[in-house]
Amino acid sequence: MACPGLKIALGLSLLVLLTACNQEKPAEKDRPRVFVQIVKPGDYGASVTLTGDVQARVQTELSFRVGGKIIQRSVDVGDRISAKQVLARLDPKDLQTNVDSAQAQVVAEQAKLKQNAASFVRQQKLLPKGYTSQSEYDSAQAALRSTQSSLAAAQAQLANAKEQLSYTALIAEAPGVITARQAEVGQVVQATVPIYSLAQDGGRDAVFNVYESLLAEPISDKTVQVSLLDNPAIKTTGTVREITPAVSEQTGTVQVKITLDSLPPGMQLGSVVSATGTSKGKVAVQLPWSALTKKVSEPAVWLVDAEGKAQLHPVTVGRYLTGKVIISAGLDGGEKVVIAGGQLLHPGVTVEIAENTYKELAKEAQP
Repeated sequence: MACPGLKIALGLSLLVLLTACNQEKPAEKDRPRVFVQIVKPGDYGASVTLTGDVQARVQTELSFRVGGKIIQRSVDVGDRISAKQVLARLDPKDLQTNVDSAQAQVVAEQAKLKQNAASFVRQQKLLPKGYTSQSEYDSAQAALRSTQSSLAAAQAQLANAKEQLSYTALIAEAPGVITARQAEVGQVVQATVPIYSLAQDGGRDAVFNVYESLLAEPISDKTVQVSLLDNPAIKTTGTVREITPAVSEQTGTVQVKITLDSLPPGMQLGSVVSATGTSKGKVAVQLPWSALTKKVSEPAVWLVDAEGKAQLHPVTVGRYLTGKVIISAGLDGGEKVVIAGGQLLHPGVTVEIAENTYKELAKEAQP
């Protein structure tokens, strides 16, 4: 039978062992592994590529000066015309009637003038001899002057009627190319209603519609390279000539016109072109999309402080680009920004910084 003292000794030994096990420190939890990028501010200018078309610097809407029915159309869209060329005609019947009526009025006034002139001459001869009275002489003179004025008015009306008749022919005042047609033969049109759109010969502009926000800063370099959209090898240079001061209600854009220095073969009126512009550089930080998170409702990034702990830091995003963001405020330079592995972070957690640089991480991410 075992000795009671031996049992007590074994029990104490077991108690000591259990106490020693309980005093061991728990295994430390693995720290989250993250990739970081050192913040390096630099000058950043936004590059924007726009699409527009080639237009004539001077574009004219051609219309009749009088109303009527179109009976002839001599040109169509795309036709090249010369100055003084007749483009269309109106039915002249009504206006020809006005000319005939005015002509008849002139003839009548001429006959009346001839008769009154003869009466006045007789009164001039009879008055010195006392064969007529002064009142009859004065009446003949007044009648002659009245007839002269009526003849002048009739002649002016005839000239106006002939001028109106000449307006039945739509004549081009400058050479160019017809770019649009708004009326057809047989259509009754009012005066000043556009019939053709004419792109006059001369300078050519590349016209672009630009969002107002892209023009917030003054344009420092007004020289722009313009290339054909379907063949970028065909290109020319131009200078910003005009920026409309008002924003279009329909498109919400501002129209920018660039005067082209020359028009190379293949680039012609109506060609679709593109141009790339870069705004004035500003000090900013460029980070990959993966670095961006949010703090409540504001954009933020995770920073790793000197103690190796993650801290959520708000930033201001200046621009969103494909695969990256431009941070315009919130980072001064030298900070360690978490660019990968920040999904499970929380403020104050100690992290393990991976050795791979961002470039190596990007290479690994490529298919």
